[in-house]
Amino acid sequence: MKSDPDFSIERKCGYDVVAGCDEAGRGPLCGPVVAAAVIFPHRDISVPVVIRDSKQMTGHMRAVAADWIKQNTIWAVAECSPSEIDEMNILWASMCAMERAVAKLSCVPEYCLIDGNKMPRNLFGAPIVHGDAKSLSIAAASILAKEARDKIMRELAEKYPQYGWDKNAGYPTESHLRAIDKYGINEHYRKSYKPVKERIQNETSHD
Repeated sequence: MKSDPDFSIERKCGYDVVAGCDEAGRGPLCGPVVAAAVIFPHRDISVPVVIRDSKQMTGHMRAVAADWIKQNTIWAVAECSPSEIDEMNILWASMCAMERAVAKLSCVPEYCLIDGNKMPRNLFGAPIVHGDAKSLSIAAASILAKEARDKIMRELAEKYPQYGWDKNAGYPTESHLRAIDKYGINEHYRKSYKPVKERIQNETSHD
């Protein structure tokens, strides 16, 4: 049985003010990539909610956890737009969003734990593969990033209900791809992503 994330990595790194960073939304065809940074002010804090990799939590669990995290930690959320993703690619847009989230924190971290195997250029710290399953700070960031991005997509869905973004969150489901074929591409799509790129090329070739 897998154990839940804890503060082991935070304690071992040798710094007191440690931020966990994670992002949400690398795979969708549209919408921003959103990153969060979270600092737990005390590592002896009692955590009464479930905090783990956001993908392993129900929507209700994430919402409850997010409320607690916002009330008990130092946190910030930031994003990179679809046009920025097209310009710098999704990896570096994710890194940029993390840098922006850290820059928005009310307290400057001494060390940053980044989920994944790459480190943003302008942050000091370490990348942690599967960090959201190991570090409580990263797991908390993964929850805030996911909640923030889902909210953005729900709000966009109110303006563009035909794409079903409130249900598919921008991922390339069959119904979403059919909607794109029917209603076309708008400014919220990532034009460098293959399914979107192919549809743009098809449209221009038929003009």
